[in-house]
Amino acid sequence: MPTMPAPLRLVIFDCDGVLIDSETLCDRVVSRELLQAGWEISPEECHRRFVGLTFADIQRAAEAQLGRPLGPDWVSGIVQRVTEVMAVEAYAMPGAREALEATRDMGLPYRVASNSSRPEMAAKFTHAGLADMLKGRVHSAYDLFPLGKRGKPDPALFLKAAAAEGVPPESCLVVEDSLAGVRGAVAAGMTCLAYIPNGDGAALTQAGGLPFSSLQALPDLIRSYLHGTP
Repeated sequence: MPTMPAPLRLVIFDCDGVLIDSETLCDRVVSRELLQAGWEISPEECHRRFVGLTFADIQRAAEAQLGRPLGPDWVSGIVQRVTEVMAVEAYAMPGAREALEATRDMGLPYRVASNSSRPEMAAKFTHAGLADMLKGRVHSAYDLFPLGKRGKPDPALFLKAAAAEGVPPESCLVVEDSLAGVRGAVAAGMTCLAYIPNGDGAALTQAGGLPFSSLQALPDLIRSYLHGTP
């Protein structure tokens, strides 16, 4: 893998699909909500279309498909239902806690940048047993909305996480698994590892992600960037 343009000083993790095995749970809820609204779409198709996007983005897509508004409370309603599911069904991805612990033990700060809301992430991290490692380190796209900004693939969320740590973008290593996330990280001027456990990941690679296929290998990858020998 290519070297970073500057010494590594911060690792930014995505949440869903990287730290938390939650994407299929979310796809299930979104599919059910859209079916009730009149769009017959499967969980698998929801994943293909919406992985890595915010619920506001999904609402806009659904309204375009249906030709009518879903209402001002649609996002808050689905956030509540997803949060309820995550509180009892979300688990850590195998190797996620070990990657966080290894990053900490290297002396590297780390943060989470996610398009999920704070209530969702709190539910996920608590049930998955990661809350102790992530307190005060979480950034949500929903924090940006009142400022007129958007979540991934816009780079604003990654830049906010870097600024909170006082680290320039070129010294950040991002771990992502979605096209929106890779695009946002690259647009922010950050090096991005693209987690691709299945398939060839051509779209993520073409967007600028550096592919890897095992979270168990992530600590060694981070260590190699820290020492400038990827």
